Amino acid sequence: MLINTTSGLIDETLLEKKTGIINNEIEHTTWVEYWFEGELVHRSAHVTLKQPVCAFGAAEKIGG
Repeated sequence: MLINTTSGLIDETLLEKKTGIINNEIEHTTWVEYWFEGELVHRSAHVTLKQPVCAFGAAEKIGG
């Protein structure tokens, strides 16, 4: 399978694949990274929030 990377399409067999997971009371996050010759060339992540986010509170903290 070809992976779309910062260096163009590269066959997955030529890449080092690393994965990770964060799972706590706030979020469940998974990610996959592909490395080529020691350089990170692709990262994909999926985040599921387990608690609602208050947009007004977050905007206030960022701006104020």
